[in-house]
Amino acid sequence: MRANRQTAVGAFVLGGLVLGLAAVVLFGSFNVFNPSMRAAVVFQNSIAGLAVGAPVTFRGVRVGAVQNIAIQFDAKTNTATIPVTLTLDPGRALIAPKKGDAAIDLSDLIKRGLRAELVVQSFVTGQSQIDLDFDPDSAAPVLHPGATQLIEIPTRQSTLQKAAEQLSQLPLHELADNATATLQSLRGLAEKLDQDLPPLVDSLKATSDRSVQTLDATAQAIKELQGRLDTTLAAITQIAATGDKQLDARGAELHTVLVSSNQSMVQVRDLIGDLKSLTSERSASRANVEATLRDLAAAAASLRGFANDVEHDPQLLLTGRRP
Repeated sequence: MRANRQTAVGAFVLGGLVLGLAAVVLFGSFNVFNPSMRAAVVFQNSIAGLAVGAPVTFRGVRVGAVQNIAIQFDAKTNTATIPVTLTLDPGRALIAPKKGDAAIDLSDLIKRGLRAELVVQSFVTGQSQIDLDFDPDSAAPVLHPGATQLIEIPTRQSTLQKAAEQLSQLPLHELADNATATLQSLRGLAEKLDQDLPPLVDSLKATSDRSVQTLDATAQAIKELQGRLDTTLAAITQIAATGDKQLDARGAELHTVLVSSNQSMVQVRDLIGDLKSLTSERSASRANVEATLRDLAAAAASLRGFANDVEHDPQLLLTGRRP
């Protein structure tokens, strides 16, 4: 009975050891069936927020974790580097193996442009992680052979680092000086406006008051002018009506005058025709007129001679001429 109990206890302990070992192998950090790969990333700037156990991702897919973080100081160059050891899981391969189950060649991936970048995992907690990606157009990689014995994955600047570098290149001092000068100019302008605006406001108010008075006077004048215009228009309308009546009354008279004028023009035309016939060279009337004119000329000559004789001898009027 006692031997059976000891056998049962031994079997129970052995089963517990087997289960514990299986749990460690399956759920622990040991990877017996799929051994992990190790690589290193060397940073020269701050890696604030990065801690051991932080995820290593490839375009958002977790492929490993941070295993170790160290600091190496070079007294000759007075510089410090931070080598970070990564543990990569081959089960989550970045690129499918070329032949069969051949291991992933990190050196070949690095030649193809594999780069590591420090990114912020959460802006709330400030934790960071390492993201891997291909960047064939990046500059030639800067490696640190003495910093680690593992394969080094080159780094590239993160978006925040690029922004910080661009900000550091800005002429902040000049911008600050210009901003200060601008503020001083604005302050001087504000003070000048405080001095100049009250008189200007008073002047504008006085001008506005005068404008209101002028508008009132103009409105009154327009009203008076409108009344006068109404009277003038009424008079013009009356004159037009009177003119229409007078034109109607004089219409018949004008017609009679026009008829008489037409008749007179006909008579004048006939008279001109008669005058033309009298003055014609072949007309008998013209010959009679010319004979009469000759007789009149002779009589005039006789009268002129008699007048001369009377002038020399007035008695001829009483005695007459003696034969």
